[in-house]
Formats: sequence, C-alpha cells, structure tokens
Amino acid sequence: MSKISAKSLKGAIIRSLRQQGYSVKRGVINMPEHPSKDDYRGLNKLAVKKKQAKSGPGVQRHENDFLEKYIANGWEVEPQDIVPKVVRVRSDSEHELLFRYACLHWSIPVSAGYGRRLRFLVFDENNDKLIGLIGLGDPVYAMQARDKWIGWDRDTKAEHLYHVMDAYVLGAVPPYSFLLGGKLVAMLACSNEVRNAFRRKYHGHESLIRKEIRPPYLVMVTTTSALGRSSVYNRIRANGHMYWNSVGFTQGSGEFHFSNGVYDKIRAYVDEHCEPTAKHKAWGDGFRNKREVVRKCLSEIGLSAHLIYHGIRREIFAAPLGREALRFLRGEVERPCFYDWPASELAKAFTERWLLSRAERMPEFRQYDREQYRLFGRV
Repeated sequence: MSKISAKSLKGAIIRSLRQQGYSVKRGVINMPEHPSKDDYRGLNKLAVKKKQAKSGPGVQRHENDFLEKYIANGWEVEPQDIVPKVVRVRSDSEHELLFRYACLHWSIPVSAGYGRRLRFLVFDENNDKLIGLIGLGDPVYAMQARDKWIGWDRDTKAEHLYHVMDAYVLGAVPPYSFLLGGKLVAMLACSNEVRNAFRRKYHGHESLIRKEIRPPYLVMVTTTSALGRSSVYNRIRANGHMYWNSVGFTQGSGEFHFSNGVYDKIRAYVDEHCEPTAKHKAWGDGFRNKREVVRKCLSEIGLSAHLIYHGIRREIFAAPLGREALRFLRGEVERPCFYDWPASELAKAFTERWLLSRAERMPEFRQYDREQYRLFGRV
C-alpha cells in the first residue's frame, strides 16, 4: 500500500464515517435521534460488507455444499422432534468453514475472537441441519458494569478473570431463528458440554502472564447484545432459573466503524508513524489490539479520540454456571458448585417453555427456502 499523508487519512476517515450514516461535528460522532434497531443495522452495514468481501473467497467455493448439507428448508424442521447436539469446532475442518460462513450472515461484523478460543456448532440431530453457533473468547479486561455486578476489585479480577469467557458470537440461523432458536443456543452456552470442553482444553495449562496452573473451571459466560437492548437474552427463565442476567450497558466505544475499508489505511499509517504501547512480553511484539491502533492513529493525525465512541451501547449479560459462581469469582470460596445442565435437559426446558407454542403461532417458518441464505452466486 502506498504511503498516505495525515491530511489524506483524516479526510478518508471522516468520509467513511459519514458514508456509514454518522454525523461528525467538532470531533464527536452524533447518533441518529432515537435510533432504532434498523438504524443500528445500517451503521454496521458497510463493516459487514467489508467482512464478507474479505472472508468470502475462503468460503465461497464451498457455499453450495454448505447450503445443501447444513442449512434447513423450513419444511425439513419438525419442532417436536428437534434434538440439539453441541459440537466443538476443530481447526482446519469442514465445521470451521461452516462456522466462518455462518458468521458472515450476522448483522454486525464478527471478530475471530482473541486469546483463548472455543467454538461450537449446534446441530439438529433429527435432520443433521445447523441450528446455531457459539463462539467463546477471552473477555475484555475493562468492563465496569460486569465488574461491579460481580463485585470485583482490581486484584480479585486479575486473579479470577481466567474463569470467565465471553460469547463473541451466539445465536441461531434460519429457519431455527424464527422459532426463537437464539434462546436455545444461549441456554446451551451454559451447558455441561460447553463447560466440559473448556475443562478438557485447559486442564493443566499454564497461564500466559501469571505462569500459574489454575483449576480449569469455566465459571461464567458473558455476552453483549448486537443492537442495543436485547430481546433474545432477556427473560430466559425456565424451570425456575434465570440463565442470563442483564448487568448493564457498554459505553458505546469500539473500532468496528473503522473496519469498512479505512482500517487498512489506518494500520499502514500507524505501523509507519507510531510505537506500540508497552505490554507484557509474553503477548509478543506489536500493537495490543485494533482499538489501540485506531486510538494511536486518531491522536497522531489530529482527530479527536472521542471518535472511538460509535454510540451503540450494547446490553451486557452474564450467565453464572454454578450456585457459588459469584463468590468463587470474588475469591470467597474454593469451588463454584456447578449446575448440572446437560444439553438434553436444557433443550427439553426450551421446548416446553417456548418452542412448541412459537411453532403453533408462527407456522410460516415452514415456508423458509434455504436459497435465501445464499451470500454468493452459484458456481
């Protein structure tokens, strides 16, 4: 990429933000008044298209196989016979390609996750079709609402954040999404199968920074809603238990709104003109993350650091996986006393609480044609 001047990059950033629908005045992004979910989707649209364009070539040639083999037509789904199966995704597998392909359909750009990572696909054993996906990665370190809800101070968080994973992608694909399949997948993220996969993967592992071998306990899963306040994770109560708890909202900052083509220019400029912030040597060299790259660029070229605030405040949810989960994370007890939640029991609770009544009220899910899921033309 040819070198770009600060003046040229500044103009490219402002044009990019305005192209996405943002109003930029005096260095601050202004959101549409009383934004709707459609407004939020619009603000993410260009970043999603960029993600599809960048990732598409790696999965495009497989699309026919994916549609024919994994995506259900509505008439292929029998609600009363749905049997979910949680399958861990292995690297360099067909399932990994399917996971990446499904992520390209999300209404916001899905990152690849970072640090520790576990990915799962949820299949319907009745017809071998894809229900949804779960992607877990390291949680962000600074999240005030989460930390306050748990009751963390700086030291206890540093010691116990290891036992938390964040669902960076979590949801259902059509036609299961029309049957509230997102709630099913959110419940399955709390399952024994997911928790045991964490235990098997990290048993005996030494932590990167503290050089400690910790109990391989996945004690809590967190996630944030895609488009402001969530209707998927709210009120996931069955058998007298609330699986996900709303704990607050993010501050509305990030870097996705720089990811629609201008980020490559930002990164090239920062590589030439800026130094990475000091960080632990175990993490390697280079910049900490995309947010650091964007912040350094904005400062270097004379734009306000407040442009990092895109204004989409996402709702934060937490799912403790044991009766003593919060006390364990605060260092008050030695064991979290895990709930015994096999996927089969969670699926049964979902079916009785939501699935059958939803299918009866909205039978039009049967009209879904998997051709609608296609991103690319037929080869």
